[in-house]
Amino acid sequence: MLKDRANQVIESSGSSNGGANHEIWAFVNRADPQPQIKSNDQQFKSALCGKNCSTGQRSKKTMDFIDQLRVLATRISTTRALIQTEEATKNAMVMPLIQILGYNVFDPLEVTPEIVADVGTKKGEKVDYAILRDGKPIILFECKKAGAELGINHAGQLFRYFHVTAARFGVLTNGLVYRFFTDLEQPNKMDEKPFFEFNVLDFKERDVDELKKFAKSAFDLDTILTTANELKYTRAIQTRLAEWMHQPTEDFVKLVSADLVGNRRFTPAIRDQFTSITRRAFDQLISERINERLKGAMAPEAISINDPAPVVVADTPTSATAPLAVDPLIVTTPEEIEGFHIVRAIVREIIPGRRVFMRDAQSYCAVLLDDNNRKPICRLRFNNLQKLRLGIFNQDKEEEQLNLSSIDEIYSFADRIKATVASYLP
Repeated sequence: MLKDRANQVIESSGSSNGGANHEIWAFVNRADPQPQIKSNDQQFKSALCGKNCSTGQRSKKTMDFIDQLRVLATRISTTRALIQTEEATKNAMVMPLIQILGYNVFDPLEVTPEIVADVGTKKGEKVDYAILRDGKPIILFECKKAGAELGINHAGQLFRYFHVTAARFGVLTNGLVYRFFTDLEQPNKMDEKPFFEFNVLDFKERDVDELKKFAKSAFDLDTILTTANELKYTRAIQTRLAEWMHQPTEDFVKLVSADLVGNRRFTPAIRDQFTSITRRAFDQLISERINERLKGAMAPEAISINDPAPVVVADTPTSATAPLAVDPLIVTTPEEIEGFHIVRAIVREIIPGRRVFMRDAQSYCAVLLDDNNRKPICRLRFNNLQKLRLGIFNQDKEEEQLNLSSIDEIYSFADRIKATVASYLP
């Protein structure tokens, strides 16, 4: 039983750690009885209270955000079969993830369980958790049992509660998959489609970067909303393109082969021929792009500000958010777009966002003030996603390249980025 295991942990950590013991029992008393799960004592204590339970103090050495997620994923994969109820899912899966995001699940002023509101004729409407800031909900969680379907018809309470609170984000989860919603299509009405989805058992580094935006230390409403719309549609298009790469539809084959087929009738034989050619062309294109990226990552790069001017992102830029490369060798990636939005969010404190532009080149993506290559704000050197670098300029316009552990780390250099922009202002 879980309570038996808690007793063992408490006994092993001594009788003087009252604060830690209280947190352990606060967790256990909420959980459904489960079969005993073997686990390293220190891992078990840390999972419950996020502290060194023998001292009641936080460990001096904390794991990186992504490492904490990996530990959670490992624990969930080994205990998933034992989690049979919604309450157990919340305690064993959802609460640990909220804790990883930096919110204290034992503080009702920060994480409130089963928050209640009257919605129209429905009284006592509840959502499972509300994350609060300054006493107001900012993120709502509606939880289902592990493995349950997460269709939009399962989010009724979340929909209704979203409508009557100041929260701009709703999360529908079964402990394994987290679907993030907001109100992009109609103000104060939650969209039917999520703009972001995170799978605890199957995630990429860029997914972690997106999830990290919801962490207590990084949460910024404007930044998330700025990228949410783009993220939603970018991922939808990526999904569709991936489907077409694997199995091109007849309509898609007709579209890409229209100029080649000419006036000939689109017979089944021609359809089959061009379906095969289209699939092969996709494969070759991806291989070529990968090779270009590898060459770019290994090629020596000039650091001088007098590099040849990069190709303009758009022929006639009317907006700072129109990053469409005109050179076929230049691919503006989602990571570069995300980095651009972060930089623009940083400098909004001193200039309007519309004055910030992006120009992509083969070796880097430049962020410029007033679309002027003599006023570089920074350079996003993201060709090698395993070695992200940020180029920042000093007063002499000399570039210093800084390694980033994640795209979000750009925020750590906010003061230097703002200082660069300030140097161009009258």
